[in-house]
Amino acid sequence: MFKRAAVLAAIVGMVGPINAQERSLLVRFDGGIGVQPVANVAGTMNPADGTFPDVKLNVVRGVNPAGPWRIASLKANVYTNGRIIVSGRGLLLAAGNSIGQNANQRVFATLFCEAASPFIERSTSAAGVALEPNGDFRIDDMVPVPSDCASPVLLIRAASNRTWFAAGIRQFLGDDR
Repeated sequence: MFKRAAVLAAIVGMVGPINAQERSLLVRFDGGIGVQPVANVAGTMNPADGTFPDVKLNVVRGVNPAGPWRIASLKANVYTNGRIIVSGRGLLLAAGNSIGQNANQRVFATLFCEAASPFIERSTSAAGVALEPNGDFRIDDMVPVPSDCASPVLLIRAASNRTWFAAGIRQFLGDDR
């Protein structure tokens, strides 16, 4: 009987913190979008080199784009206590002579919660983590978070120049597709 009680207590002790952590989830991201640096072009195309006189960059929440980069998958959980865990796979260059390579980049994550300016950057360590040769990375850090994150955007950024490589796709809580 004592052994059963001890095993039950151990199981409850392990499951309890996991459930408590799940209950304290602020926002979850499942899927990623690689950066396309140009949002729009305008004017008449120069037939000699294919350029346009007016180019609008794909700036997100005040952060300039890198790119183009692609990401195979991205998952991130941000908890109400500020813990952020991000797992990315296949963050690689998507153009140029170094296509399919990681460019020896280090990355960090930034969470934005505001729908309109001014945007507050809530970032993991700006020193970042190194991309593996295949573009995989893992971030486990703390960021300051508000009690509510009404319009969450998660960007994966370059430690070298703070441009963004990829964005997380928000998963609404309860949407377990």
